Amino acid sequence: MSVVALVSGGLDSTLIAYLAIEEGVKIHPIFVNYGQRALDRELAACEGAMRKLGLELTVADLSGYGVLIRSGLTDPSLRVLEDAFTPGRNMLFLLVAAAHAYQVGADAISIGLLHEETSLFPDQTSAFLQEAEALISRIMGRSIKVLAPLADFHKDEVIALAKQKGVESTYSCHLGQETPCGHCIACNEFNVEEV
Repeated sequence: MSVVALVSGGLDSTLIAYLAIEEGVKIHPIFVNYGQRALDRELAACEGAMRKLGLELTVADLSGYGVLIRSGLTDPSLRVLEDAFTPGRNMLFLLVAAAHAYQVGADAISIGLLHEETSLFPDQTSAFLQEAEALISRIMGRSIKVLAPLADFHKDEVIALAKQKGVESTYSCHLGQETPCGHCIACNEFNVEEV
């Protein structure tokens, strides 16, 4: 099996890459620049993690998306916590990953969504993933599975497993500052220091 894995430099997607390699899955990591405020730090963390795993990272430059679809994740004039919903972002990610999967002959794509109880937005649910998989298979003309390997996990379990697997030097703050802000959605998930 081969998978196109959406990787962001954060803990969840980096852990997914580690687990895929451990299971002998051929992985094609892809990072999406959607115009996010944290682009530089996310990309640097992602490049470092993929290099450590011996994987070649593909970077999709869709930076214009963040100009068109403004949110606290893309526009510094908006509040990063209260204005975090970026409409269509996860569908955009899945579509780009699926198109890449089609090109490289991969069977599936993966995204780092956690347990549905932690969902804040409609594009973080199991129903969304099921419908996205059906749509992707239709528009690609062949079956491409949509996987969320951490869908049964809560953040504390992800942190524990990541420590066990030796995942380090990830970056998850939406502001992109050297020191994570401690207040955005990504930082609030932690309650402990980023690994």
